[in-house]
Amino acid sequence: MLIGYARVSTTDQNLDLQRDTLTGAGCSRIFEEKKSGKAGSERPEFEAALAYLRPDDVLVVWKLDRLGRSLVEMMRTIDALRRQGVHFRSLTEQFDSDTAHGRFALQVHGAMAEYFLDLNRERTVEGLKAALARGRKGGRPR
Repeated sequence: MLIGYARVSTTDQNLDLQRDTLTGAGCSRIFEEKKSGKAGSERPEFEAALAYLRPDDVLVVWKLDRLGRSLVEMMRTIDALRRQGVHFRSLTEQFDSDTAHGRFALQVHGAMAEYFLDLNRERTVEGLKAALARGRKGGRPR
């Protein structure tokens, strides 16, 4: 059985695209939430989806980053699913944990995504430091 999980990070965002794609892929049940995917954050609908899954089911997401924000978190989740006999599929990147190639591609893609997140964080911190050195403080004006 295909079980979908859709998530947007803020209440302003819309789940329609993910919902339509997951339904079109054949998901019989879709768990949805509007919560940050930041590593370590609580995601009750994601936990409900994991509890709902049975051996031979497939957890399907629209895009890999819906699963989690850190490579470690994503790989732990996919490995836990594998140990339960559950497969994972990401529709956008066409990753399927049921194959050796799919597992390898997931690891490489996850590592690259985390790398680019880290680069962005570093650039942001350096930009804030440079602005502070020029007498500008970040944040909203009073």
